[in-house]
Amino acid sequence: MDKTFKALSVLLNYPTDELAAATGEISEVLENDARIPAPIKQRLHKLVAELTSDDRYDLQERYVLLFDRTRSLSLHLFEHVHGEGRNRGQAMIDLMQMYDRHGLEIDARELPDFIPIFLEYVALLPEAEARELLAQPAHIFAALAERLRKRSSRYEAVFRALVALATVELDEEVISTLLEMPDPDAGDLKALDAAWEDQPVDFGLGANGCKDEIVAKVRAGRRPAPGVETKSHRPVITRS
Repeated sequence: MDKTFKALSVLLNYPTDELAAATGEISEVLENDARIPAPIKQRLHKLVAELTSDDRYDLQERYVLLFDRTRSLSLHLFEHVHGEGRNRGQAMIDLMQMYDRHGLEIDARELPDFIPIFLEYVALLPEAEARELLAQPAHIFAALAERLRKRSSRYEAVFRALVALATVELDEEVISTLLEMPDPDAGDLKALDAAWEDQPVDFGLGANGCKDEIVAKVRAGRRPAPGVETKSHRPVITRS
């Protein structure tokens, strides 16, 4: 098992006493991984320190406001790909089958596209395969990192690390397009409600379509016209 992916997975879980107790080991694993650039390691250590020293209830409240309440920061990958579209169910099934082939059992309380679970699966793969799979949602990770940077959240470091570990060349136009989607503040209840009601755009960064098609589709609008069927794409996470 790749301990770094496991450590990053744990850092993205809901803050608990168990997580705080594991921060020493997490910090050691991250420090010893030469694949992570030094500046990102420093940011990760600051997150680890925060998870160790801050009041547990404050940490939990911040976590909920960031990842559970704010759609644009969802820790469910397919939320950024399919939204509530009809392709999401099949994508979940495909992902579960992929996990099953490697013997990964997940808690029934979590959906298979929950990023910490996805990272646990990545941790089971040989390094080359892990990086190939990690590269598929890398643009989503980069967009999440930028949104967290705007909020001065130390969780930004986890997504910067994932992008670095994917070792894929990012397309800034795709990231900019992702960042154009609604990203309300967690304190703006009206804007948050509107964001959850919006029809998400159905696209995949691992789709067969070209980058220009992805960009055009996002910019075309949030809601398809009544009676018009949008073109479907395969999910971000795919594996034969």
